[in-house]
Amino acid sequence: MEAYDVVIIGAGHNGLVCAAYLLQEGYSVLLLESRSIPGGGATTEELMPQEAPGFKFNPCAINHLFIFLGPVIQELELHKYGLEYLECDPVAFCPHPDGKYFLAHKSVEKTCAEIARYSERDAQKYAEYTEFWQRFIKAVRPFFSAAPKSIVDIVGSYGLKNLPDLFSILGGTNTTLDLIRTLLGSPIDNINEYFDSEFVKAPLARLSAELSSPPSQKAMSFGAMMMALRHNPGMARPRGGTGALTKALVKCVTSKGGVILTDQKVEKVLVDNGKAVGVRVAGGKEYRANKGVISSLDAKRLFLQHIDPGDVDTADANLRERLDRRIVNNNETILKIDCALSEPLHFEHHQHKDEYLIGSILIADSVNHVEQAHSEITLGKIPDEDPSMYVVMPTGLDPSMAPEGKHTLWIEFFAPYQIAGAEGTGLKGTGWTDELKNKVADKVLDKLAQYSPNLKHSIIARHVESPAELAQRLGTYGGNYYHIDMTLEQMLCFRPLPEIANYKTPIDNLYLTGAGTHPGGSISGLPGRNCARMFLHDRQPVSQSLKDAGDSLKSTVASVLGRG
Repeated sequence: MEAYDVVIIGAGHNGLVCAAYLLQEGYSVLLLESRSIPGGGATTEELMPQEAPGFKFNPCAINHLFIFLGPVIQELELHKYGLEYLECDPVAFCPHPDGKYFLAHKSVEKTCAEIARYSERDAQKYAEYTEFWQRFIKAVRPFFSAAPKSIVDIVGSYGLKNLPDLFSILGGTNTTLDLIRTLLGSPIDNINEYFDSEFVKAPLARLSAELSSPPSQKAMSFGAMMMALRHNPGMARPRGGTGALTKALVKCVTSKGGVILTDQKVEKVLVDNGKAVGVRVAGGKEYRANKGVISSLDAKRLFLQHIDPGDVDTADANLRERLDRRIVNNNETILKIDCALSEPLHFEHHQHKDEYLIGSILIADSVNHVEQAHSEITLGKIPDEDPSMYVVMPTGLDPSMAPEGKHTLWIEFFAPYQIAGAEGTGLKGTGWTDELKNKVADKVLDKLAQYSPNLKHSIIARHVESPAELAQRLGTYGGNYYHIDMTLEQMLCFRPLPEIANYKTPIDNLYLTGAGTHPGGSISGLPGRNCARMFLHDRQPVSQSLKDAGDSLKSTVASVLGRG
């Protein structure tokens, strides 16, 4: 039996980040990936090599924001391994049926100037709106890089230089209470507090819904910060696609002696006397983990499908039932459309400029349009009568993604995983068939063509992936690419459950990482980094605490000297 200090289940970007940090500390690490390529949801692939050779697509993640809120890129020196980011500016474009459009630049001032063409008041309020959420982001940012239940880790992450940011958002008693009230509201509550115009409110609502809940969802107002993130730290994409981040991480891991094996589907975590000691993959081969097993799988699948029930019950008699009944998924996932294009989109009814094609293109005709697109999903209905969608033309920023003069198109359409009334039919009993997914894709493209009429004749080939296929490819529970919903009761020290929210589990030497752990889904690498830190704290608590204290002191001194 091959033996390593640590075996990591899954070579998605968080698994790779976790491995890199552990390798830096001298541990031997093996990553086991079920797919034929590493990366999980962070890949770039030629999805249609026959119909569209040379076109590169991002099947999942595309726009990177949260990774710039943490230190992963700098600490792992990923630029040394070929990672280069291209900054998006403008960051968002949303055309409206009446000919108006919302255009957001990285600069708040330039964005306000665009809004002022239609509404001076909303332009002024936009600056206030952004300033509030920027202060909120600065205040909570250090918390993203800490274990959510570790006071020492949280305090160390903040340091002296970040405390003013925290106090600025808290303020006095009334200010703090008002903040809590805001957080308990919905994104649209917050948006309505600032704005009058639909052409501003609709795209902000659409971006807030990127956390996979309707803009009317209470206790989700923090989704309204999604636009503010595009101003600072900003939105960017790796040159060559999201898979370039994975390539850099793979080079980083292998250069430090890490081993990555693909086509290795882990079927069981081996537990001996209450301690995780290794894993078994399909085919029966076993790998020994002398010091720990770290899982990138969501907790529900891990404990209910990959560990003997008796071993789980011995560790925590209530855990299996709590995972089965307490974890919430609202049935929302994605139908993904990728197209190879002979020419770029052209928004001829909206004073077209090529810069519109650089950032996110939002089809959100009104707040109600966005609301319907998300609320119907919970009921198992496909909201395709009048589709809302999130669109990117990656080649508008990075021409290397397609043959010269050609383009790629990335479309995210929210859809239900389980279709109501179709239980037991289609792929995995979800109701999704090839015929249905293509009918839905037709309606989505028809809607987009209302804004860019040249779309239809420019499509060379298309690739459509249903929610059921996405779940099968990524191995996600119920097609949830965030593993579990990003609602407030399942964030921070509640993610995925309070008793396993600190990356550690009741089974000794078994740890959790990935999108289902703090601070959640998206491309950040922070679940991987934070999990590695907790592992190191357990193994070498004194030296790791001294290292953390030294890092905090360096950060504070740099801030005092004006270099922070």
